[in-house]
Amino acid sequence: MADLFDTSQTPPPATDAPRPLADRLRPQSLDAVTGQDAVLAPDGPVGAMLAAGSLSSLILWGPPGVGKTTIARLLAEAAGLSFTQLSAIFTGVSDLRKIFDAAQLRRGSGTGTLLFVDDIHRFNKAQQDSFLPHMEDGTIVLVGATTENPAFELNAALLSRAQVITLQRLTLADMERLAQRAEAELDAPLPLTGPARAALLEMADGDGRALLNLIEQIAAWRPDTPIDAPTLAARLMRRAAQYDKSGDAHYNLISALHKSVRGSDPDAALYWFARMLEGGEDPRFLARRITRMAVEDIGLADPQAQAICLQSWETYERLGSPEGELALAQAVVHLALAPKSNAVYAAYKAARALAARTGSEPPPRHILNAPTGLMKAQGYGAGYAYDHDADDAFSGQNYFPEDMQRPVLYKPPERGFERELRKRLDWFAKLRARRGGG
Repeated sequence: MADLFDTSQTPPPATDAPRPLADRLRPQSLDAVTGQDAVLAPDGPVGAMLAAGSLSSLILWGPPGVGKTTIARLLAEAAGLSFTQLSAIFTGVSDLRKIFDAAQLRRGSGTGTLLFVDDIHRFNKAQQDSFLPHMEDGTIVLVGATTENPAFELNAALLSRAQVITLQRLTLADMERLAQRAEAELDAPLPLTGPARAALLEMADGDGRALLNLIEQIAAWRPDTPIDAPTLAARLMRRAAQYDKSGDAHYNLISALHKSVRGSDPDAALYWFARMLEGGEDPRFLARRITRMAVEDIGLADPQAQAICLQSWETYERLGSPEGELALAQAVVHLALAPKSNAVYAAYKAARALAARTGSEPPPRHILNAPTGLMKAQGYGAGYAYDHDADDAFSGQNYFPEDMQRPVLYKPPERGFERELRKRLDWFAKLRARRGGG
């Protein structure tokens, strides 16, 4: 497949008006789009639809600068549909009604309409619902673009009528090919050293449009000698990393941090921790989630882990940013290197499930208090063995409901401090068996 912006397929401008580099290098056919082979190739979901002549409504989900608008425009051309574009940010219900009326008129004359909606996740439920009848009767083929997870941001009714197509951020190899196409269009190599060129590709952070905008700036400098990486960094601002504290990237990164800690990889855990801070995440949110990791994934294998997390949280509250963030980083490293156990977490969930099934079973009478004579007469507290009276401070009595078979909920692994707890459990189990407690 050809590269993202194939200059060989770009027609000459209709006027002498200046055009941005990104517009001059816009692909003119689907096989000129790079980085999205998995969905656009003949055996991909979109390629197969076009080959069968049955393009259905789509939701294009992916980060900025990967070609969502371009793909929608080229799909309309390939399918022989009239292309209509709107932005959810600037469009109201009255605007939609006019667009639907125009599409119905075109349909009456034998021409279909591909309606491309940018930022479709910004439409409310009523606006999203307004598309449904026109999708169902064939008035429009809807192609929506979103950077947010459609499962969270779009109505189930809309999703049931459209196929979600996931577009990938551009790789460094994709970005390098795009830079070469730009150099061919400009008829001049970029005035950069090798390290500076590599830094430029990193700056764009997988966004092809951002890369072309940066290249256009660099091409205008015309320096006498190639620019090195430090000079480039001083002259250009790095593209802000894609991160929305309430969006999909937020949950993806916290998941990556949590799983890196669980996987005992302190380097990866620190990386994702730093990524979230760089994206503007509230350190208090991170402090809360780090403490949850200690409870969920380390537990009693390292009883100090939870205390360290709480101490780091308190330290952050006293010091603030950026000094306090170091305390949170120390907690992250401690958790990553701590012995792992979810035994208490699993036991807790099992106990909740068991309690839900047996919620009406009363405690055995021998462990009930008997503050009145009537209660004593009914057997409350009768036969209770006070554990401290036993030589080993263990009576071995049964504390579960009398009609319940004794379950085993807590199963500590042979790791960390829980190795010692397992020895205690085994010892108590032997004593209980000898003393008839279950």
